[in-house]
Amino acid sequence: MSRKTAEAVAWLRTDPDLDSLVDAYPAEWQRVRRDLDAMIARDDAGELKAYITQVSRPEAARPGRARSQRERLLAEVRRQMAVHLLKQQILSASTGVTEGRVRFGLVNGFIAQRLLFRRALERRPVPLGRFRLIWPLLTQRRRLMPLVQKRGIWCFYSKPLVRQLARLIDGRPCLEIAAGDGTLSRFLRAEGVDVVATDDHSWSNSIDFPDDVLEEDARTALKRHSPKVVICSWPPAGNAFERFVFSTPSVELYVVIGSRHRESTGDWDAYERQTGFTMTTDPRLSRLVLPPEIDHAVHLFRRRDDG
Repeated sequence: MSRKTAEAVAWLRTDPDLDSLVDAYPAEWQRVRRDLDAMIARDDAGELKAYITQVSRPEAARPGRARSQRERLLAEVRRQMAVHLLKQQILSASTGVTEGRVRFGLVNGFIAQRLLFRRALERRPVPLGRFRLIWPLLTQRRRLMPLVQKRGIWCFYSKPLVRQLARLIDGRPCLEIAAGDGTLSRFLRAEGVDVVATDDHSWSNSIDFPDDVLEEDARTALKRHSPKVVICSWPPAGNAFERFVFSTPSVELYVVIGSRHRESTGDWDAYERQTGFTMTTDPRLSRLVLPPEIDHAVHLFRRRDDG
């Protein structure tokens, strides 16, 4: 790899914004816009879903398909551009704001802050009754999740959800993988759960990782801690780490808090390939993840008796 290419690869790992990518690679930007415009014109929902899944993670090497370092670099540039562009479209669709910055008004922001956070962006276990009373009154509630997702917040946990998860774990050693800022683990510890929070810290540009979130990738954490229960909240779509949960002998239960839409979260290839666990989606637990507009789903993988 040439020095110039190596420097470009290192730069891409810093998650540059779309404007910086376009300035550095204008020709690739034109190609991305052309491809997406053509896809939208074809109006094929299946093709669009496949494209979203494809760009959700870096392209893996394919046997018998050698590509130069330069080709792989430009492919990653286009992938990151596409991700930024899709995020912009989702933000506009979710909030109804097509121009300028998405903001909360003073009143909506004050109410949401008191309801969902202790201070700043530190989440609280949300009282469900209070949420159901207040949430419908927020006229700008569609704007909340697109705003906080930039800081690695994909959902909020109700108090009943945390208590039900603690009962489900039932005193067994628990490991949270891809834990982000460790919010869920801290809530579970307050309910008496023996849980270790881990994350590879790859989102350090967006998330402030506290000391109680160990810097360990999922594969390392599973080997090191040998948990009975594993939990993961909003694992990235098509990720490369969930498959290791199913090959870890100590695991009896895997809890995934995600979306009912396959293209949004989780390694569904791993979910469907594994044979050692039964998979169910718990509608009662799913309703306890907030806010309801996101179509949350809680999937439970239990080891088979003969698994």
